Amino acid sequence: MTSVRLLLCDDHAVVRAGLRALLSSADGIEVVGEAGSGEEALALAARLRPDVVLMDLQLGDGIDGVTATRELTSEAAAPRVLVLTMFDTDADITRAVEAGATGYLLKAERPEELFAAIRDAAAGRTALSAPVADRLLARLRDPRPSLSEREREILQQLSGGLGNREIARALFISEATVKTHLQRIYGKLGVETRAGAVAVAKERRLVR
Repeated sequence: MTSVRLLLCDDHAVVRAGLRALLSSADGIEVVGEAGSGEEALALAARLRPDVVLMDLQLGDGIDGVTATRELTSEAAAPRVLVLTMFDTDADITRAVEAGATGYLLKAERPEELFAAIRDAAAGRTALSAPVADRLLARLRDPRPSLSEREREILQQLSGGLGNREIARALFISEATVKTHLQRIYGKLGVETRAGAVAVAKERRLVR
């Protein structure tokens, strides 16, 4: 049986070492490289041609896991990208799936489930943690307003207590643009105030 060639991408060296040690016990999976950033993952994937990239979402400085996933899956001979993260908000799941991720796992998974998900991803099958699958099904049963990438960013900043001027500076846009986006967010969430938007966002887990 041909082994699945796997590239690890996580900004924590200890996590990568732990994953490599864990995966060494898995039949049919070969770790061919480790990346500590999104940029390094892109470079290594181009050189090593892995079947699957195990991708964290939060990667410190530089591009994040979603951006790296989008770049990786846009290639002609694209590897499968399997997200492995601690975050299970609707926003994170949606962004990863829209970027082209084949699967979405939480770091609380049991080793056997991780091994099976890697093999499934290599075969082109979707691999989801049970809580993630539950959330996606819940969204299908109860469709929610579709927020744009920028609206999600502003909502995230808003939930952190930032004012319009601070949000504008953080995202390098004008205060007028922030106000316009806020009005759209309020309309989509069915609220009229900043506090209402934050409350709904946290209730629906639209922000981290």
